Amino acid sequence: MSVRSRSPRAPSDAVRHPVFSRVYAKVSTATEGDVGPYRAELLAGLSGRVIEIGAGNGLNFAHYPPEVSEVVAIEPERLLRGLALTAARRSRTPVDVVPGVAEALPVKSEAFDAAVLCLVLCSVRDTGRALREVHRVLRPDGVLRFFEHGVAPGRGMAAVQRGLDRTVWPFLFGGCHVARDPVASLTDRGFTVEAERAVTIPAKGPRLPTSYLVLGSARRPREAPGPGAGG
Repeated sequence: MSVRSRSPRAPSDAVRHPVFSRVYAKVSTATEGDVGPYRAELLAGLSGRVIEIGAGNGLNFAHYPPEVSEVVAIEPERLLRGLALTAARRSRTPVDVVPGVAEALPVKSEAFDAAVLCLVLCSVRDTGRALREVHRVLRPDGVLRFFEHGVAPGRGMAAVQRGLDRTVWPFLFGGCHVARDPVASLTDRGFTVEAERAVTIPAKGPRLPTSYLVLGSARRPREAPGPGAGG
């Protein structure tokens, strides 16, 4: 059964960060020793058809369990999408890498058993619209797994994060915002958050604005009104 939409999709180069994408590809690979175990935890227990939004260079693909029958991986950035295609060819799980943006997913409604958001909500242009799209493409009672940047617990670092978000950070790092609240955003858009825990990377040593993350699971309720219209 096809899960692709016949409606017009976003241009394949709707998002372009040629310098940042190269830096991200190198840094993400270099830090996989710290991040890899969380990727495995993020994806553990998934099954059926899965949509991964903002797949980057495809580092999650190696961690999908055998119960997953298919992954549709959405990635708007050309260089990262090329790297994801290479990773998909090595994956034990069938992975279809597709151009598109989170705010206009090129797939049919209620076509997936699960959705994955991994280090992507920080950089989408419209969080509310992106999560409404995730809500649309998940079947009722579908699972959403998330691993995202979050606000630091300390007031000092949180203030630094907010200051960076208002100034240079998005410009330098591909639109990334480190002070967004993914759990609140999910709740506001109609998801039921079932589990969450704070993660700090690296676990030891100096803390950076990007060190604070949240790992968790949510669900699209079986019977619920559509998610809110806020951005």
